[in-house]
Amino acid sequence: MRWQGRRGSDNIEDRRGGDNIEDRRGGDNIEDRRGGRRISPGGAGGLGLLALVLAGWVFGVDLTPLLNSDGLHRDGLHGDGLPRGTAPQVEDGGALSARDRAMGDFVSVTLADTEEIWAGIFRNDLGRVYHPAVLVLFSQLTRSPCGTASGATGPFYCPADGKVYLDTAFFDRLSQELGAAGDFAAAYVVAHEIGHRVQDELGLLDRVEAARANADPATANALSVRLELQADCFAGVWAHHAAADLGTLERGDVAEAMRAAARIGDDTLARHAGRRPMPDSFTHGSSDQRQFWFAQGFKTGQVTACDSFSRTTP
Repeated sequence: MRWQGRRGSDNIEDRRGGDNIEDRRGGDNIEDRRGGRRISPGGAGGLGLLALVLAGWVFGVDLTPLLNSDGLHRDGLHGDGLPRGTAPQVEDGGALSARDRAMGDFVSVTLADTEEIWAGIFRNDLGRVYHPAVLVLFSQLTRSPCGTASGATGPFYCPADGKVYLDTAFFDRLSQELGAAGDFAAAYVVAHEIGHRVQDELGLLDRVEAARANADPATANALSVRLELQADCFAGVWAHHAAADLGTLERGDVAEAMRAAARIGDDTLARHAGRRPMPDSFTHGSSDQRQFWFAQGFKTGQVTACDSFSRTTP
């Protein structure tokens, strides 16, 4: 993926250890909590156990930290029961390493690309205005209105504040422990979370939450999985336009994303954890499902091709 030296987002909040500073190149929608800095994309700028990583993916990534049996947490309580305003213990991330800074820049550029692509799709195809998410970079642990964000839960989107929460150390675990290496594998993760922002903008999250509230547990879980698969499809739509409109994809990038989708399928994660895959307990879909829906979005580049709710397979 061609990202070095390119424009970053204005929407990053950096909570990784450091002083509160403005990034010198600008950028509004990235909130980086890895040091308490608010940075823009070009600014200066680990739970290493596999079991914890797998548990995070199977039980807590994306909307799963936001979902309980009744729907999304919107009542001001953290997922761990802490009331709003009660801070969890957050370790000081200290000074950012060169790699930390580089990963922050990478996320910022990727976020900027999603903003440009989705703004165009909303304007040209949907006749609407896209309001981008803020992306919070943090190290190890931070607060969100949807619960405590930690490296164990993985990245997620919080509808309560419209922010994506991401510890970039997750990319190392994705590469080293789950075998999904490459910068576009990491970009796919960001694009998936932004897919949830797109769902939020289109009113899909509220509709699915309402449907889950009136459904039996099996149906409610199936709806959550379909929501995740649609976010994979939206990630594919973004990748299609990033290739066609921005020219930022390189040979092998799509293969990296497909490999990542396969490695984080619920069935694959269960086998890695020594468990038998149980489809009724899936949270994000099988490897085949995740690959299918990313490919569906990438091949068509159309939001209308991402109706994962109207079909039961894959």
